Amino acid sequence: MTIEHLSPGLILVIGAFLVPVLRGHLRAGYMLLLPLLCGWQMLSLETGDYGTFNAFDYPLVMMRVDKLSLIFGYIFTIASFLSVIYALHVKDTVQQVAGLSYAGAAICAAFAGDLISLFVFWELTAITSVFLVWGGQTPQSYRAGLRYLLVQVGSGVLLLAGTLVLYS
Repeated sequence: MTIEHLSPGLILVIGAFLVPVLRGHLRAGYMLLLPLLCGWQMLSLETGDYGTFNAFDYPLVMMRVDKLSLIFGYIFTIASFLSVIYALHVKDTVQQVAGLSYAGAAICAAFAGDLISLFVFWELTAITSVFLVWGGQTPQSYRAGLRYLLVQVGSGVLLLAGTLVLYS
């Protein structure tokens, strides 16, 4: 499996972990570059299944490219670029990493080729987005984040239960 066969969203998820070591304009430029690289990779994708492997005799398809996934991928990538522009004034590194990781996980979910992969990326969006809610650093944002996490993880459990029922 080569880099071309990885979901474009992983550019944002993996790239976000370099954000804390960068400073100032270099950090801002890097954060703006990540969605552009993600979009660039999407432009080169051809329809089909990529990153397929078996886990416990179940085929996992890490990336399925079709017209619908590309449309959502482009929309999420544009939204991530605009959100980086909007949040350039934010100095909280945790929020910057969480925002990029959230956008990347959503793109990965759009390209997920099976329900297990979708579940993994769905839960990654839940985990990363709660850090954005907690970014307010108030008791109210903490409580709202816990409620949000409860609903998101609950929806993920329902997705997993439905997946298990479907495949059993």
